[in-house]
Amino acid sequence: MNSLPTISISYRRYALGLLLAVNLLNYIDRQVLFAVFPLIKSDLHLSDTALGFLGSAFMFSYLLFAPLFGWLGDHWKRTWLAAGGLVVWSLATALAGFAPGYRTLLAARATVGVGEASFGTVSPGLVADFFPKERRGRILAWFYVAIPVGSALGYLLGGVLGQAYGWHAAFLLVGMPGLLLALPLALLRTPPRGGDEPSSHPATTPEEERGSISNGYAALFRNRSFVCNTLAMAAMTFAIGGLAQWLPSFLNRIHGLDVARANTIFGATTVLAGILGTLAGGWLGDRWQKKNNQGYLLLSGWGFLIGTPLAAWAILAPGLTGCMTAIFLAEFFLFLNTGPLNTVILNVTKPAVRAMAFAVNIFFIHALGDAVSPSILGWLSDQWGLRYALLVAPVAMALAGLFCFICGRFVARDMAHAENFNVKE
Repeated sequence: MNSLPTISISYRRYALGLLLAVNLLNYIDRQVLFAVFPLIKSDLHLSDTALGFLGSAFMFSYLLFAPLFGWLGDHWKRTWLAAGGLVVWSLATALAGFAPGYRTLLAARATVGVGEASFGTVSPGLVADFFPKERRGRILAWFYVAIPVGSALGYLLGGVLGQAYGWHAAFLLVGMPGLLLALPLALLRTPPRGGDEPSSHPATTPEEERGSISNGYAALFRNRSFVCNTLAMAAMTFAIGGLAQWLPSFLNRIHGLDVARANTIFGATTVLAGILGTLAGGWLGDRWQKKNNQGYLLLSGWGFLIGTPLAAWAILAPGLTGCMTAIFLAEFFLFLNTGPLNTVILNVTKPAVRAMAFAVNIFFIHALGDAVSPSILGWLSDQWGLRYALLVAPVAMALAGLFCFICGRFVARDMAHAENFNVKE
């Protein structure tokens, strides 16, 4: 296996671009469902609770399969797992376009979660291994630009295609492009696990390293930084998952926008705020981290707390202009955390178990977050109305900020412990 110094700068950039493109499709295929919610609701005559469970079904399979793929990611070739997942979720998205009813659509969306779990557990560590540790925040920020851009494209494409051709066509047309990237992803040359991280200890084999941490998964629950960081991300995911799923419908019902316009406006706002927030978070996080070993967590914590009242105002604002302005600002501060909090996971875990670390993280942030929030908000919407149901999301954002500050108490110790190991693939 080639070491990091033998991989050229141009090839590392190619790898980042390829993984970013795949992650972009990941979020397009994930979010397109929410763009066509009003069309599916009308066509299949669904309650908001049943509609919300379509989003939850994806997340349940995503989180349930993540631990398996996390274990495989630390034992098998990561690019093959990522490419296989891409094929599965692309085909499942396209096949949703042929779903004749609710149950088959539910099954298709659950299968999308299986494919995306494979990619999601191995890709962050793979991206980070191509670049030096001191640039991780910025590099992961570029990788996670796919979240706002892909989500926005999912809303835009879903809204426009769904309005013009129906929701079946929207799924079919956004699902197929992923198959074109599967082979380049499978053939990607990779650096050693851990990249160029220095070590004060002799290098160990993956088997020795896994044995030294008490069977991998169990040790992660003794890592206080990892646990607190995961809880912060779970609260954030609860808020973002609920808002992402229901805000287009909110704009449709409360502010009277049709499906295409609601998704276009929300998608454009999300992509602009998301790109600016994600890249600013990566750059500011790296700079703050150089001055303070809690830098990533302080930036994320304050971002959550500033975004909380802005999200509440977006929901309560009487006019569309005030609503969209507040959505833009709230999303900017929410997306500040994307690169920093994922970098914390890399920094406090050892290279041999990072796929497992991301698997555990994925399991809990979705089990406690957007696997349940769409259905919970859907049920609350049936009881109280959509506007008041959505006010649960800002409360979750404030909780995420609190967990970031708690995590800062433990992060220096756990980073030092993780840096004592350097494992090669």
